[in-house]
Amino acid sequence: MHWAARALRAASVDAVRFYHRLEVSVAQPVPDTPVLFVANHGFGGVIDLNVFAFAAAYDELGVDRELITLTHQIAWTLHVEKLIEPFGARLAGRQTALDAFEQGANVLVFPGGDVDALKDWRHRNEILFDGRTGFARLAVEAGVPIVPVVTAGAGESLLVLDSGRRLAKALGLDRAFRLETLPLSLSIPWGLNLGMVGMLPYLPLPTKLTTSVLEPMRPGADETVEEFAARVHVVMQAELDEMTEDRRPIIG
Repeated sequence: MHWAARALRAASVDAVRFYHRLEVSVAQPVPDTPVLFVANHGFGGVIDLNVFAFAAAYDELGVDRELITLTHQIAWTLHVEKLIEPFGARLAGRQTALDAFEQGANVLVFPGGDVDALKDWRHRNEILFDGRTGFARLAVEAGVPIVPVVTAGAGESLLVLDSGRRLAKALGLDRAFRLETLPLSLSIPWGLNLGMVGMLPYLPLPTKLTTSVLEPMRPGADETVEEFAARVHVVMQAELDEMTEDRRPIIG
């Protein structure tokens, strides 16, 4: 990572730690081999508080491996790849991940994509993988463990009134941009808007963030890829349920 990118990353993580009172817990050390980190989204497209929370957790893990983050193609469609590639972002794809593992790197994936990233307020404490199981298939193929990472709180950094899934489908965004959502939200400084906050930075409310790094997971001897993916999702949702059981919005 270039020194400028490293400095910006450090400053951003420190800001999130302070402004969002970030707390990180780690169940056990990460294996000293390549792993697939599987995380949930908070809110956002190219910019998501959960990404910064994960970066803080990665620092606390003390892992000395390059981290490749599989990223939605919308970043390249919007031609902002030069802004995010210095931080390890790469176009999401099976071969991208396999190449990273081959080179000894760790890989981070957010399986829910924009469905999870742009969900509405009432679903803010739900992890929406939308039936996607490719992350589990990737881990099995590469022979690497999955390390789930769960973050709570980012969905309270603004008010998302509706995810706009029906509208996105009606407008053909799923075919044109692989986007299944077009959120209607209320945020600072954009006010009430449709879709824009999902792509542009906004001033988040000072919601408290908590991040939990869970124990590594591997498939059972007779477990299918689909069953493994479902088990990972269940474990992550159970952790998020526990983290948010007595949570008060924004305060934490």
